[in-house]
Amino acid sequence: MAHYFEIKKNKKEEFVVYFKYNNESIFWTEGYSSKAAAKNAIESIKKNGPGAEIKEAE
Repeated sequence: MAHYFEIKKNKKEEFVVYFKYNNESIFWTEGYSSKAAAKNAIESIKKNGPGAEIKEAE
């Protein structure tokens, strides 16, 4: 699969979710104190992302 989520620890030892496409980071989340919270963020993105409104800067 060309796109995937990856959970890694940052320098502050927080869990960060990266969304990658062809191994390139497209976006990432804030740091979470637990891996479970990072996994909840992934589920939220998957659930709410497809219906998200698109806004363009003026």
